[in-house]
Amino acid sequence: MTWRISLVILILVFTSCKEEKTVTEEANEQDIVNAEINYLIEVDELLKISKEPNIKILDFRKAEFYKKEHIERALNIWRTDIEDTSYPYKGIMAGKEQMETLFSNLGIDTSDTIIIYDDNGLCDSSRLWWILQNYDFTNVKLFHGGISAWKANNGDVSTEAPTVKKTSFKLTETPSMKYYVSKEEMLEAVTNKTLILDTRTDDEFTGKRQKKGSEKGGRIPNSILIDWSVTVDYHGDKKMKPISDLEYIYSELVDSKNDAIIAYCHSGVRSAHTTFVLTQLLGYKNVKNYDGSWTEWSQFNDLQIEQDSITTIFK
Repeated sequence: MTWRISLVILILVFTSCKEEKTVTEEANEQDIVNAEINYLIEVDELLKISKEPNIKILDFRKAEFYKKEHIERALNIWRTDIEDTSYPYKGIMAGKEQMETLFSNLGIDTSDTIIIYDDNGLCDSSRLWWILQNYDFTNVKLFHGGISAWKANNGDVSTEAPTVKKTSFKLTETPSMKYYVSKEEMLEAVTNKTLILDTRTDDEFTGKRQKKGSEKGGRIPNSILIDWSVTVDYHGDKKMKPISDLEYIYSELVDSKNDAIIAYCHSGVRSAHTTFVLTQLLGYKNVKNYDGSWTEWSQFNDLQIEQDSITTIFK
């Protein structure tokens, strides 16, 4: 009888240890996942590595602001540098060869780490992050807080553009385009009633405002309004709001983090930010960004639109 009791105890101990190990393994796996998707970099970390030769900092602002002041050693690009100008409308992401030429001319090597910052709550930076993700280049980080955080922590600034030596930057031959949605795919999503997030302002969503580049005011059918800027302390330090706040914002709109979601805005910039927040900060699994967004959609009269207002604002 005694040996039977001992055997039962031994089995219970073994089972308990096995279950505890499984929980620990799952926790470790989650930590690894979180580490792999950490594309944000804070000022204290950037201060330590900013002068290393394999660190390339991109100032994603208009040239007029860059010339006045920028992080020392930073290179300057703007939206037009990462757009495909072959389309009759603006905003389409640059092709692979165009991106390779751009980065080669900036003196960036394929093995370099690219740090991007802007003065717009990482909105513009997220667009470049999104393009690079589609082309499978993941050695990139977004500088949280931008030049304001940099100056507040005594980081060196300059008015001079650094001297660059041309390189041969290369992307993968067959990109995954993992966060990309085309016009045709968006049309299919509308038909299938996929969850569509319009990340513009209320006036754009209703059709009251028609921004430059679009042919009409309005929205893509079945879309839900969620202004991208609600995720940012936009009138403060322009950093992301706490994760708990972000979780609450989107939990009101989405049933599950596994749901298929497509984001869009005017030209795919603001919606790239939303794609970043959902996939990289909140762990949503199936989020994509419509590249051409409203600018492209509004060009085609055979594509349905919705409006709640007569357009009275043109800019």
